[in-house]
Amino acid sequence: MASNDDPKKAKIAEYIDENLKQVFSDLEKDEMPDQIVDLLAVLRAQDEELKAKK
Repeated sequence: MASNDDPKKAKIAEYIDENLKQVFSDLEKDEMPDQIVDLLAVLRAQDEELKAKK
């Protein structure tokens, strides 16, 4: 991050960090599209089949 010698750069870095946290927090709350949920279900089922064969 920014050096402690430059308070302006430190403030800018803090502002960027806070905004990135907010964006990713908002994304985390969004629901996944049905196609993704369906794909994950198919992949889990395939994984279970492979585990059962071993």
